[in-house]
Amino acid sequence: MSDQPILSQPAPRLYYLDALRVIAILFVFLFHAVHPFDLNSWHVKNIEQSLTLTVILVILWMWGMPFFFMIAGAGSWLALRRRSAKEFAIERTRRLGVPLIFLTIVSFFIATYFEWGNRVYRMSTAISFPDYLLATKDWFLDFGFSPIWFSLGAHLWFLGFLYAFSILSLPLFVWFKGTHGRGFIDWLARVCSHRGGLLIFILPLLAIRYVLTPLFPQEHDWSDFIYQGAFFVIGFLLFADERILKAVRRDGWLLGAVGLAAVVFMLVLYGLGYDISGWVEEFGQPGFYLAMGTITLVGLTWSLTMLFIGMRYLDRDRAWVRYAQEIALPFFIVHQPVILLFASFIVKWDVGIPVKMLVTVVSSFFVSWGLVEFVIKRVGFLRFLFGMTSPVKPARQETPAAAD
Repeated sequence: MSDQPILSQPAPRLYYLDALRVIAILFVFLFHAVHPFDLNSWHVKNIEQSLTLTVILVILWMWGMPFFFMIAGAGSWLALRRRSAKEFAIERTRRLGVPLIFLTIVSFFIATYFEWGNRVYRMSTAISFPDYLLATKDWFLDFGFSPIWFSLGAHLWFLGFLYAFSILSLPLFVWFKGTHGRGFIDWLARVCSHRGGLLIFILPLLAIRYVLTPLFPQEHDWSDFIYQGAFFVIGFLLFADERILKAVRRDGWLLGAVGLAAVVFMLVLYGLGYDISGWVEEFGQPGFYLAMGTITLVGLTWSLTMLFIGMRYLDRDRAWVRYAQEIALPFFIVHQPVILLFASFIVKWDVGIPVKMLVTVVSSFFVSWGLVEFVIKRVGFLRFLFGMTSPVKPARQETPAAAD
């Protein structure tokens, strides 16, 4: 394995990728903050739930996390331009592996406690918290060796997936730097240079979904793990050749239209009374291939469209993006426990869903931000524990050194 960076000179910063990472974090926060009020299962649920909100969140779910991992894969390409493979692995271990190892159990107990309390409230069950913990432990043990174990830390499954992708894909990324790898990227760039050529990426995604989902249907199991990992690799490949990025700039709106048509198609089927959500579990049936194929198409096209929007409208240096980039990871780590805390009380209020959602979103956002800004950011060992970079020391010269 070559241990050399791709370039010896630092590449210009792509500000739109910074902005897209921040937007993705905000999407995840909003997704979780309103989760108590949709029809899908979650740790804390309101007794009254919204069908309209559920439809919106399902559409966001189809492309939200794939987009997140695609952006992370793009970041890996840029990181390997200025770091060796060894430096990259060490940096990812410090920023992702350390929070994952030390905070997973904490997150597990917090999420399980609030989930237990909410179920007692909604279902009037008498199960004790220790018994509920044991039942949860047994649920995980049933899966054996599986990436589902990353979800032991509730929302920190994302860090587990991302860290695993970063390490497992590193030999592949290094191979892309070699002669044979560059030959493959050149072929891929020539395919993408044709109108609609970017849709070639849907082929491995469909293969993963069609073959592995019937074998591993559970969320966060091997099918989901490999599917999300494919988006991580796709993000790397998008930036490996300028011709591929040009194709994104050229076909962005076209891909968005294809994705929108796919969503409208699904909504029409739903409006006609077809159980689309049930189709994804009818393995081997035509409905399974239609529903899973449409979901995959939305995931790819909308992720690429978001990248196109970032290129077109977000490629400039903004102070708020630089600030948000610094606190994004610890904000992500603390946001869900804070949401669970507030939601566990707010769902019991005798008011409508809009008021409950607004209070949950606003209170959770500012408390999560406050914890990061006034506590985590200012304590050295907490910065390390939550994956933040070391504080930048004041430069001796008038002109500070450029940030990495």
